[in-house]
Amino acid sequence: MTVMGRPKAELVLTSMERSALEQHARGRRVAQGLGLRARIVLRCAVVEANCDVAEELGVSEHTVSKWRKRFVERRLDGLLDEPRVGGPRKIGDALIERAVRATLDRRPRGATQWSTRLLSEDLGISHASVHRIWRAFGLQPHRSESFSLSTDPQFVAKVRDVVGLYMSPPDNALVLCVDEKSQIQALDRAQPVLPMIPVHPERRTHNYVRHGTTSLFAALDIATGRVIGKCYRRHRSKEFVAFLDAVEEAVPDGQEVHLVMDNYGTHKTPKTQRWLLRHPRFHVHFTPTHSSWLNMVESWFSLLTRRVIRRGVHRSTRALERDIKAFLEVHNLNPRPFVWTKSAERILQDLRSYCTEVADSRETSVANS
Repeated sequence: MTVMGRPKAELVLTSMERSALEQHARGRRVAQGLGLRARIVLRCAVVEANCDVAEELGVSEHTVSKWRKRFVERRLDGLLDEPRVGGPRKIGDALIERAVRATLDRRPRGATQWSTRLLSEDLGISHASVHRIWRAFGLQPHRSESFSLSTDPQFVAKVRDVVGLYMSPPDNALVLCVDEKSQIQALDRAQPVLPMIPVHPERRTHNYVRHGTTSLFAALDIATGRVIGKCYRRHRSKEFVAFLDAVEEAVPDGQEVHLVMDNYGTHKTPKTQRWLLRHPRFHVHFTPTHSSWLNMVESWFSLLTRRVIRRGVHRSTRALERDIKAFLEVHNLNPRPFVWTKSAERILQDLRSYCTEVADSRETSVANS
């Protein structure tokens, strides 16, 4: 019997090729075109007729024939896109360097930072080209972040002390991160909040009415994630000592306690010092000045702000304190500890490298000006 039509190339897959094709066909991060070509080749290894494969995958018979032939001739490399002919580069390396230098070393006239359009006018290129250059070099002139370097003369020793507690806590001892979230405002919106509905998010007025403040004293157990918290209307050493009494009652008798605290005034008053002398099982570890990021209870405060305070509507201080207490109770039902992973030496090395990089960048900027 005579077979009509052009003969098809025989397609046989090795185990390695089949595995690679299956990964391309299933991969979520694989280009759609490559995934389709892999599925075509996999089906061609099973189904002989191109028309059957084309009907099954929803493509033309010509497409199936093309990729079958390409795979037989060049195997897996045949499924990759060939280099496309494009126009020559319009922006050379010298102009790219000028754009980067201008962004880093000088400011536009009458403005504090560059925009894509300001720099495009200055250099005579399109604002889209400026955007691509900034993205390639990780430049974001529109962003500005705040910082505060610690001037504590014992910075290195305190970092090693606190981080050492986190990564190697003492045996048979409790490590508590203690701090206050002071002056939490009970805010009510000037008009009722409009609830979320399909297509529209929740809406609220920009202005608000104040109904007093409260301060939350909290102690985070780094081993379990549980939090001891108390709200007080005022924020003095008297309230802080009262909170320490609450912590002392919550901790089992005879267990050593290590407190990680910042350098706030209420933590170092004579009244607080006398309390610590009367309770010798409590050992205090101070974080360096301007280094609240070392106190892990700040991460829990961030959760509280996002889930209760930022979008909360409270018509009284009592209502605010009630919601904070409810959040505490829910959190302690299923607490999850925060895990500290960065060693003290790595923190100090990263800080040293960053300061060196900034200093070198400043010297280069001065030399080029």
